[in-house]
Amino acid sequence: MSLNQSVQVLLDMPLFRNIDPKQLRVVAMMGESLTYRAGERLFEQGDDGDAAFIVLAGEVEVLVRSDGAEQSVATLGQGEIFGELAVICDQTRSSAIAARTEIEVLRLDRSHVLNLMREFPDILLQMVRILGGRLERTTQELSAARAQLAMTSSGQG
Repeated sequence: MSLNQSVQVLLDMPLFRNIDPKQLRVVAMMGESLTYRAGERLFEQGDDGDAAFIVLAGEVEVLVRSDGAEQSVATLGQGEIFGELAVICDQTRSSAIAARTEIEVLRLDRSHVLNLMREFPDILLQMVRILGGRLERTTQELSAARAQLAMTSSGQG
């Protein structure tokens, strides 16, 4: 993907909506553009959270290991960010990420992400909104799963 195409993907993201296109060009240049084949892993649950990633093309799967089994919990596509929570909170990865299709991502080191948030506070606000949306979906899914489990346990399912 060309630099101009990468910048266009960034421009279309709510995360970068209030940033000048010239500045987004710098963001795209300071990141590392990487390509993965379908099935390749970008990182594992428990790995160091040293970078955030933006999907420039294709789809990734978010995988969580629990009780020895790994389960897909989400699919992310073009213009979506992942790995930001580990960067912001300076913690290990809470999930693994695998390429669902052939993908191209922009990898932004922790220092780049933190500098962007300092320079553009709107980015931090948008990240909080993204994380809040994910938490809301997770809470709804957990509630539905608990209701289903309760119905199954009581013999109604």
